[in-house]
Order: sequence, then structure tokens, then C-alpha cells
Amino acid sequence: MMEQLRESKWVYVLISVALAITFWLYVRAEQDPMDDSWLYNIPVQTTGSTVLTRQGLTVAELSADTVNLKVEGPTSVLDDLIRNRKDIYVTVDVSKCVEGENKLLYTPVYPSNVNTEKLVTTNRNPDSITVTVEKLYTKTFTVEFQLKGKVAKGYQAGTPAISPETVVVSGAVEQVSRVAKVVAILEDEQLDERFAGDLPLTLLDASGEVLEGMEITLDTSSAYVVLPVVVVKEIPLTVNFQTGGGATEDDIKYEIDPKTITVSGAEEDLRDLTEISLGSVDLAKVIGTNSIVRPIDLDPSLENVSGITQATVKVTVSGLSTRTFDVDNIILSNVPEGYTVTSATQVRTVVVRGKEKDLATVDASQLRIVADMSEITTVGTYSIPVKVYLDASSSVGVIGEYSIVVNISR
Repeated sequence: MMEQLRESKWVYVLISVALAITFWLYVRAEQDPMDDSWLYNIPVQTTGSTVLTRQGLTVAELSADTVNLKVEGPTSVLDDLIRNRKDIYVTVDVSKCVEGENKLLYTPVYPSNVNTEKLVTTNRNPDSITVTVEKLYTKTFTVEFQLKGKVAKGYQAGTPAISPETVVVSGAVEQVSRVAKVVAILEDEQLDERFAGDLPLTLLDASGEVLEGMEITLDTSSAYVVLPVVVVKEIPLTVNFQTGGGATEDDIKYEIDPKTITVSGAEEDLRDLTEISLGSVDLAKVIGTNSIVRPIDLDPSLENVSGITQATVKVTVSGLSTRTFDVDNIILSNVPEGYTVTSATQVRTVVVRGKEKDLATVDASQLRIVADMSEITTVGTYSIPVKVYLDASSSVGVIGEYSIVVNISR
């Protein structure tokens, strides 16, 4: 009997609790009673800063970045506030501040989707905000570019173009003085094509750390950056050989230093580039071993990544013999009208190169020295270059360069 009474008592207790909760929810929903609640760490925002800027002033410091508010209102409104907590802030109007410390009241701003007609702020901590105003300090920085990431294999980032090239940073001298660089940062991995777009500007201190929460302004918040991304390719250097002086390419050994250079450019510009020619070498001017320096010339659309602007071609002629001939057949051609030219050189020794058996058939009478006088404009005695002709088999040839001395008169 006692056990049954005990069980019945617990049943009544549970029913009573359920009824009380139901009644409380009913009153809360239907009557919407007044309640209060603290809202902590509400951010502070300033308004009217442009007015200060026009006066050459700026906000240097706020005594508090956040405040605590105690608000009273209908329970449903307080619930809405809590749900929209991230959209609540307070404003401080600094437009009438003067240089120095200014003690100002702040105004709560609640979310627009919350009905605040019956909402009352009953307590504030702190009651006011002290705004420190200083003279506006400005400094101009060159906008720098930073690539945080990597270009794809076989590609290279070129020189970025940035617009604007400079940015003006304004604020309190203590704040602006902390800024060491203003950079536009591109974060991209495996970049394999040209980038063009706006990048936000980031402030860095002297250690390269990002400065955040600064009470300063920039005359532009972003920069338009164009970053070329080009293909990088290693290209071999080549040289052509012009048969002469009895020598052909079969009679020489040669090497080029460097053998290759690294070139960058647009993919379509490099697609068909398989070699870079250093031009031709006249073998008639190569005697024994010669080192010939040649410039490395590229199309303007390409960039010489290696930075090497010239190459050395070392050429050795071997397996051939030489014979010398004293040539007195000197011809002065194309003498301008009104001038008289005589050769002071009567005999010139000329070297002919080729295979032994072919050289044996050459005679000095087959050689003639021709001096072209068409360019003379003054009288006197001069040494002028000449051309030596050999009327013999093409398997032999004259080597070296020659000149004679002539007397010019009118």
C-alpha cells in the first residue's frame, strides 16, 4: 500500500513540473515579459573621420575598442539580439573633436531586422570613450609585389606592372611610422599563365610581419597587377662555317662556350626555337687555332635569362698544309677620275692552304692582288685592305687578310 502511494506521489510531481514549464512557455510566448541581458565585447566604430582629415587631424587612439551593454526589453527582442550578436556595434562621432583628448558618448547600433522600439540601454561599461586626436601624418610608399606561391615547372614569373605605383598612407605619426612596406600579395601555386587583376594592399613592418588593426587610411585599398608568366627553355648555340682558304667543315674541330643559354618568352614565341645561331665563320680567316667572340642576339620578344651576352667559338684547322707565294701581280681598280694612285708595295707574300698534293699544282702566277680605290677622297700615303684571288682548284685557298701601301695624288 505504501509503495503504491509513493509511486503516485512521483507521478504527481512530474505532472506538476510539466504543467509549470508549459505555463511558463505560454506566458513567455503570449505575454512576452520584459527582461534584461548583458551584451559583452561590442566593437567600437568611429564616424566623421573625413571631417578630421580635412582639418589635417586624425584619430590616434581610442580608450576602448569594445564596450559592454546592459539592455532591457521584451524577451523575444532580447532573443533576437543574441541571435544577431555579430551585427551589433556602437559608434563614436569624431567629427567635432579637437587635437588632444576628447571624451565622447557612444551610440549603440542594433541589427535592422530586430524590433528595437521597446529596447532600453540600462547600463554601459564604460560610460564613454576617450578619443585621442593628433595631427594627420602622411607618407608615400612605393607599392611592391610579392608572389606567395610558385610558378609551374618550366615557367618563370616576369617583371610585374603595378598601377598605381605609389600609395599615400595617412594617420597618426606613431601608427604610420610602423609601416615599412606596402605590398600587393598574390597567393597562387603552380602559376602557369599571365595574371592580371586587383590585389588588396597589405601593410608590413620592418620585420616583414603583417600590420593589423591599424588606425590609418590608404588613398587606395588595392592595386592592379599584371604579372607575365613565361616559358623557360634551354637553347643550344650554333655556328655556321663558310668554306675558304682550302678548308671545309670536315677539316676543323670546334667548340662553343657556353654551349647553351636559358631563354624565356611566350610559349608561342619559344615553340619553334630550337637553336640560336652565332652567324658564320669564314674559314679563310682561321689559321691554326682561333678563338672568335660572337654576340648572342635574341629577338626583342625573348629574354636572356642566363644573362650571358656573348659566346666564344674556338676553331682549329688540322690536316692541311700551307705554301707561301711572293705575288707581284697587284691591280689598282676603280681609281676615281682626277686621282693618280701608285702602289708603294711591289711584292706581297701570300699564304695558300690545302692538301699537299693540291698545293703542289699552284703557281704564283695564279694569284692576283686587287685593291679597290673607289672610296678614296684624299691625297697621301695609306695602307688599304686588298683582296687576293687564286685562279686554281677550289680545294686550295688563300688564308689570312692582306693590305698594301699606296700613294694617292691629284
